[in-house]
Amino acid sequence: MQLPNINKKRIISLLKNEERLDGRELHDYRILKIQGNVSNKAEGSARVWIGKTDVIVGVKLDVQEPYPDHDDEGTLIVSMEFSATAGERHESGPPQIDAIEIARIVDRGIRESGFIDWKKLCIKKGEKVWAINIDIYCLNDDGNVLDASAIGAITALKLSKMAVYDKKEEKVKFGELSNDNIPLTANIPFTTTYYKIGEKFIVDPNRDEEDAAEARLTIAISSFKKEKIIHAMQKGGEIPITENEIKEIIDKVDKNYDKIFSDIKIMINELEKI
Repeated sequence: MQLPNINKKRIISLLKNEERLDGRELHDYRILKIQGNVSNKAEGSARVWIGKTDVIVGVKLDVQEPYPDHDDEGTLIVSMEFSATAGERHESGPPQIDAIEIARIVDRGIRESGFIDWKKLCIKKGEKVWAINIDIYCLNDDGNVLDASAIGAITALKLSKMAVYDKKEEKVKFGELSNDNIPLTANIPFTTTYYKIGEKFIVDPNRDEEDAAEARLTIAISSFKKEKIIHAMQKGGEIPITENEIKEIIDKVDKNYDKIFSDIKIMINELEKI
């Protein structure tokens, strides 16, 4: 959606002076809140608010045949949808291109990080494996739905319990959960997106700022044995991002990981105790 030119000029003018519409610094997030286990129909679920942006994520498990090239590994499918009430640009019907893109970026951040232990999801090699389905639903879009979706996805996975599988009947007993968590690794991915507006890069844009942006770069990063590892990068927007700008963004992501993601991990750990 094209932002009125006068609003975009005002945003760019403020950013030149390192200022934003709501008074935040360029690399600050809005208030972040996470609620766990918001659905009694899912194996795991979470609700995430970043400012007024509001996203619900649910995890469902099923059993299927493995893919031929990964016959002893589980599978993952991520889907995303905007509620028709999420904002005036969204309407009922099949997922729009922005929803499809968000689902793919969240999927890639999780998949490439190795956060899920795929081989432990194998029931019988070449015949049956667990399939993890992550459903993302945006209730209110006030900018940066992408990062909110990614945070919701990893939280829901962390809170998920394995469904009960009846080996005799060879089917999932839906509605029954075991005491086992989904097999995960220590590689918890933090997905963060930097948006370019004018000559400046910011994180966590509100709706007007995101509409003013001409490019973005999403990076999925985790920390393993005190070493930060980038697992995935996704460029979006119409204008290019230079090599030097990418290096600048990576440096900012490194610092934001220590600042923001440490708080997110604390929130998730507290939810796991409930």
